[in-house]
Amino acid sequence: MKLRTLIFWPHLIAGVTAGVVILIMSVTGVLLTYERQLIAWSDSHHRSTVPTPGASRLPVETLLRTIRTQHPDLTVTAITIGSAPDAPVTVTVPQRTLYFDAYSGRLLGEASQGMRRFMSQMRAWHRWLAVEGDGRPVARAITGWSNFLFLFIVVSGFYLWFPRIWTWPQIRSVLLFHRTGTSKARDFNWHNVIGVWSAIPLAIVVASALPISFPWANAMVYRAVGEEPPQQRGREGGPARGREGGGGRAGGAAAENRRGGPAEGGARRAREERTAPPLDGLNALWARAEQHVEGWRTINLRVPDSAQAPVVFAIDKGDGGQPQLRSTLTLDRATGDVLTFESFESQSLGRRLRSIARFAHTGEVLGIPGQTIAGVVTAGSVVLVWTGLALAWRRWRAWSRRRAAVRETIPTQTSVA
Repeated sequence: MKLRTLIFWPHLIAGVTAGVVILIMSVTGVLLTYERQLIAWSDSHHRSTVPTPGASRLPVETLLRTIRTQHPDLTVTAITIGSAPDAPVTVTVPQRTLYFDAYSGRLLGEASQGMRRFMSQMRAWHRWLAVEGDGRPVARAITGWSNFLFLFIVVSGFYLWFPRIWTWPQIRSVLLFHRTGTSKARDFNWHNVIGVWSAIPLAIVVASALPISFPWANAMVYRAVGEEPPQQRGREGGPARGREGGGGRAGGAAAENRRGGPAEGGARRAREERTAPPLDGLNALWARAEQHVEGWRTINLRVPDSAQAPVVFAIDKGDGGQPQLRSTLTLDRATGDVLTFESFESQSLGRRLRSIARFAHTGEVLGIPGQTIAGVVTAGSVVLVWTGLALAWRRWRAWSRRRAAVRETIPTQTSVA
């Protein structure tokens, strides 16, 4: 058996076996190409109003106190400020994201949900075929192994797409689109041309998804450079319950009624306000974080839950999807001393490779150009799968006709004998 034939049949079988799942992942992958940018665009109407050129934004302590005063029902867990003059302040509260004016502290609005819901649905289809409940692990395994087969298809196709004879007419037939007389010839041409041009970036996109899908592939990234993989974090089972045994607003209202009604509830809120984490000293710590990383674009502060807790800043010099431009600064609340500073360069080689692999899958590691390349080759994979299945269908139909013709011929020959 020739090498090309030995590679072709597993290539064909893998494509037919996983083709539909790969097609779904490819289509949803194209729709997710600019996910962060589209979500930001959906919230772009929330902008801070700059009172005068060069005006200073509210200090972080003042901003948080303003939010506490004007919106006592909100519990701020994190705050993000961008370097752009008109960037709104992004405030994270349980289950919600809000935008505030950086100069007045005025509430601009809540993060739009339409685009987020759409992208969430696309991710669900991309990762586990939108299966919910107990069937999700099985669906994740199907998409993971389909992606594994896709990697084999791309790598083996890189060999199969090149012509047997290296002459310019033969090479041109797989490098350039050209007019064809039949749909079969058109599909063959498109399959080869798109495959050749997209093989390398597509292989990177597909291979970098394996550590996301499989623990063994994730561990392999670390062991390849002589490191032990980190322990997998456990997941909480089931929703958290309140101390009174009831979750949500209904449970909270029932608990309030048991405690004596609105008057007692108001007293309890007053006690909570008195015990709220103090904000003193955050201005100086924020200024320290700004000075520690030059050229920052966004700084995120996890609001400390006590006066003794260290203050953690996530500082990003990129657009949100470039791990090599992120760092984490932890400061002592009382003294302002640097407890830890973790930049991309300070991480172990295995962890850096794992971070790059995660964002190589979406192309974000290279910014907008990388996302665009990943989106284009993923769109190309849609055509590859479609034309590959069409060619396989024609091959099967031709085989069926030949087999039927043989059956018709054998009885005829027997009767003549």
